[in-house]
Amino acid sequence: MDDIDRQLIALLRQDARLPIATLAAKLGVSRGTVSNRLRKLEDNQVIVGYSLKLRPDAQPAGIRAWMGVRIDGNQTRAVVASLLGEPGVESLHDTNGRWDLLAELRAENMTALSQVLERVRLTKGIAHTETSILLATFR
Repeated sequence: MDDIDRQLIALLRQDARLPIATLAAKLGVSRGTVSNRLRKLEDNQVIVGYSLKLRPDAQPAGIRAWMGVRIDGNQTRAVVASLLGEPGVESLHDTNGRWDLLAELRAENMTALSQVLERVRLTKGIAHTETSILLATFR
């Protein structure tokens, strides 16, 4: 990747729906160059998809929470595999510091969140968890 690829990615992060002609004009290159670079970035799996981003207050109703997870011993792979199969885990992140993993949880209501928490806490290899419910998102 060179500077043009990085600039292209930065533009797409701001608005993944920018037309190729607009991208080319902003980068000062031809439309063919942009098309070829996009194809190469996709073929090399640097770009693996395009997604939709909603305004925080436009998100579907429900409860969101963050869970810090401390893993017992050397069971990271097994715990990750288990949590990735849990429907209430929206995203899972490897971290440093106090927690080994950070999981973003989503549930329809408090009862459903309680069920997610119970299933996660029963996962073999998890030593400790701490959950914080998101009250508001500002950005």
